[in-house]
Amino acid sequence: MSTALLQTTYFGPIQWYQKLYRYDQTLIEQYDTYQKQTYRNRCVIATANGLQALTVPVEHNVQRSMFNVQCKDLRISDHNQWRRVHWNALQSAYSESPFFDYYADDIRPFFEKKYEFLVDFNEAIRQTVCDLLDIQPKVEYTSSFLSPLTSHLSPLDDFREVINVKHPQADADFQPRRYWQVFEGKHGFQANLSILDLLFNMGNEAIFYL
Repeated sequence: MSTALLQTTYFGPIQWYQKLYRYDQTLIEQYDTYQKQTYRNRCVIATANGLQALTVPVEHNVQRSMFNVQCKDLRISDHNQWRRVHWNALQSAYSESPFFDYYADDIRPFFEKKYEFLVDFNEAIRQTVCDLLDIQPKVEYTSSFLSPLTSHLSPLDDFREVINVKHPQADADFQPRRYWQVFEGKHGFQANLSILDLLFNMGNEAIFYL
């Protein structure tokens, strides 16, 4: 049985959801240490002005270094009205896409309801997106941290650092393929964006891309 090991993600990239779809089961790491500028609390969308990263702010406890906080303990901050900012950005970027109106009622609640923990928020998003994609992956969360030094000894494929915002690593099983995008004529095709880009542009055909 094939198993993929992934980080938690905020409206993760297409590559991340491809693993959910193609593997028999998936483990999502929740005991890793928080790092800035990762898909844990960031997604990337295509806008009229080019690529835009949307980041969920997390609370910084002055009594404890942020870089020693496990992801399962990360609390979401209400800083800078980010929910309104993110939803407005999605509306601006995708209001002209073929399926934005079709999915808007499913996605909007994530920018209206408050979640305390990032992992819980991301899991709720994952469940909804999987329903919209019409996939039923078997997903579990780690019960302890799986070290990269030992994870290769287990029968699983570790994609925690492969699927990376800043420094993606080689992934022979993921070959980005073109699909229609709103601003492709202006900026060219943008590969491996947030799963929302695929949903809003391709609708129920998104599953065939995975």
